[in-house]
Parts: sequence; structure tokens; C-alpha cells
Amino acid sequence: MRIAILGAGSWGVALAKLLSCNQHDVTIWSIDPEEVAMLTEYCEQKLKLPGVILPGTVHYTGEMETALKDVEMVVVAVPSPFVRSTAKAAAPLIPEGTVVVSVSKGIEEETLLRLSQVISEEIPSADVAVLSGPSHAEEVGKCMGTTVVVGAKSHATARLVQDTFMTEFFRVYTSPDMIGIELGGALKNVIALAAGIADGLGCGDNTKAALITRGIVEISSLGVSMGGHPETFSGLSGIGDLIVTCASKHSRNRRAGVLIGQGMSYHDAMNTVKMVVEGVYSAKAALTLAKKHGITMPIVEMVNRILFEDFPVGEALTALLTRSKKSEISGIEWEDE
Repeated sequence: MRIAILGAGSWGVALAKLLSCNQHDVTIWSIDPEEVAMLTEYCEQKLKLPGVILPGTVHYTGEMETALKDVEMVVVAVPSPFVRSTAKAAAPLIPEGTVVVSVSKGIEEETLLRLSQVISEEIPSADVAVLSGPSHAEEVGKCMGTTVVVGAKSHATARLVQDTFMTEFFRVYTSPDMIGIELGGALKNVIALAAGIADGLGCGDNTKAALITRGIVEISSLGVSMGGHPETFSGLSGIGDLIVTCASKHSRNRRAGVLIGQGMSYHDAMNTVKMVVEGVYSAKAALTLAKKHGITMPIVEMVNRILFEDFPVGEALTALLTRSKKSEISGIEWEDE
């Protein structure tokens, strides 16, 4: 299959290696001429995924038309703020009915749309699917065992993507719940910022466990209210992705959070990480959606206050722990009442 990958960051490059090893004809497109030159010369993304060498069969281009010529599948792997502009540029070049797989994670801040919805708006004739799960590029690029889930409107499309991506080390499940998959992938980045901030403050494992556990409650509460299936949030794109993003050394959201916890502004933290920190872009959208759907998300709210209202990070944990008392689980009756 001829596959175009739009985006030459760590995730796009890792997936290019995977797909090429599956005998697909892969072309990576980047808007950055220096990135194209680097990949062409070294077959390596030296800045964002050093040590992962791409097969000599992978092609590189800065021309969208070249990347999409005779394409059979498109993978959108650009950071979330650039998904709309990239899809808009690609739209006239993509044949009707082409499967477009979104592997980016986030919510468009201005419209509050999921990224598959953004792609569908710009490329209405595309058959859009989403692929997500606990899958750091650094490990996928080294062929370490990984499991993800693909969501699509039709089972046939989901199976096609499953067959295209699946390898002996990269297991792909299918699901019809595109809403839950995308919301889990986007919202976990906000919780990962909180986990990183806690690490930066010197908090312990108890705090990390609390943020992960209560974080998935916030994510699933909003996700279900928006039409996601409850079981999705206990799966790969829910608790699975949340655990790895909150705990891994590879997590750019956690790394940025650590720097913020140590006193940096989010601008300086992102500049230090040198990659797009999706949680910063999704935080406002998550809080707006929570208010719209009447969902309480105290961790997400606190992240917003730290990022955009200069709330002192040293007071954040106490503020969360001393909120009004409540039960952990609703809907269960006490025997004496």
C-alpha cells in the first residue's frame, strides 16, 4: 500500500519505520525543508527521535503533491494546532474515500472539535479513522512491545487500519468508539502536566497515584457525557495512555510539568522541551467542555489556573486535597440509610 505520513516529528517517523517494515511504500512529508534534508541525508530524525534509523525505502518530501500522489492511505501526524491547516492543504490532493488516519492527540481550542472532526470538516470525502494508546515513539521506533486501538465509523475501515499497522511487536485492537478514543488521548495530556508538576514539586508516588486515579475519573466523566463509551476509558486510550504519559521519562507533557513545578512558565517549559506540549493546548478546551457539560474537573481546573492565571504551584496540591468532602463512588446506597 502507498502511504503518506504528514508530519516528520517523532511519532510520524516511528510509524514510518513500522509501516515500511510491513512492506508498505511510505513517504514522509514535512513543511520544514531542514527536516526533509536531515531525513534524506541521515534517514534519522536526529532532533526528535535520535537513534531510530529508517529503512532506505522510505521517501521524504516537502511537496504535498508529491507525498499524496497515487496515495492509498494518509496518516496525519502533525501537532494538534496544525491539523486543520495541514488537512486543508491536503484536501484537494486526496482521492474520495481515502482512509485518513489521525494519530495526533488534542482538542481544537477555538472550536472544541476532536481532531477527526477537524479533518472531516476539511476533507469531507475522506474515510477518517483514529489510532491511539500508550505508545511512545521512542519505544515503537525500537520495536518494543506496544498495544494501541484504532477507531473508525465502519468495522471494515478499522480492520483495514488494523491489518496495515499490526506487527509482531505492535498489536492493534479495533473499536467503534472514536469519541472516547480521542477524548482519552487528548485529556490525558492535561493530567500528565499535573503529574509532572507534582514531580517537580518533589511529591511522592502516593500523589502520582492519586492524580492518575482521580484523573481518569475526570476524563471518563466528561467523555461519557460527550458520547464516549465508559469501557473505553478503562482501556488502552483511557487509563493505559494516562499511566504511560504520567509516568514515562519519554512523556513531553510530564517533562514540561516537572519544569513548571520547579518554577518555569509554560512558555519556557515548552521551549526547553523543544517539542509541542499538547496538554497546554488542550487544557483550556478541556475546561470549557467541562463547564459546557456540567462536569466537575478539579485537576484540569487547577492546571489551567497554574498555566494561565499564575496560581502558585506550591499551593496547588493543598488546594486540591482540602476541597469539600465527598464520597468516592456515587450510586451505591449505605446499609443504614
